[in-house]
Amino acid sequence: MPPPAPPTSSCPSTGINNLLKLVAFDCDGVLFDSRQANIAFYNAILGQFEQPRLTPEATDFVHSHTVSQSLEYLFQGYPHLDAVWEYTRGLDYHQFIPMMVEEPHLREFLQFLRPTFASALATNRTTTTRAVLKYHRLEDQFDLVVSAQDVTHPKPHPESFWRILEHFDLEPRQAIFIGDSRVDEEFAKNAGVPLVAYRNPELQADFFLDSFASAPALVTGLASGKIGLPEG
Repeated sequence: MPPPAPPTSSCPSTGINNLLKLVAFDCDGVLFDSRQANIAFYNAILGQFEQPRLTPEATDFVHSHTVSQSLEYLFQGYPHLDAVWEYTRGLDYHQFIPMMVEEPHLREFLQFLRPTFASALATNRTTTTRAVLKYHRLEDQFDLVVSAQDVTHPKPHPESFWRILEHFDLEPRQAIFIGDSRVDEEFAKNAGVPLVAYRNPELQADFFLDSFASAPALVTGLASGKIGLPEG
């Protein structure tokens, strides 16, 4: 099944209200500090097959890619990948979820957004997405959740954001995406959506956040037009 075509607006481009209407988030590294959980999860798989533990480079990779992409990366050249997949499918991820630490001031920011702004989640997590949100009592905090399980092409392909924009009947410049990785940087660029880099000043982003405590001021400024969106 091919991905949906990019959404189009019935309004002429000169009539589009470019003020902010939607805030979308990545999951790992944005909603949560999930690095230790990811390390423990993939090291458990590697250990089962007597493979070396994650390197710093591999840790960065699995932090922002799907489990499928991560396993293919970690087990390059391994002759029994089917066995790896079978073990991974049977591995209970719930034991790792408590290792994920919610980012400070996140919940207050999500409450600030409602009901004025729509909110969405675009993540390369798959089957674990709902379990993570449920455990942390965030499952009702987003108007729409799009995981890699819901699309044909995961991030950085823009399909996830196309689905979000179509759902809310919005244009790319009426939204922002808060992400923390190179995958998120490419994803936002591909979707034509302004990127807010979260705790990563090395990204090529339109805006930067070190804390969600500062996020309401940014959103208010964008929504009012006091903070301008980049030309594009």
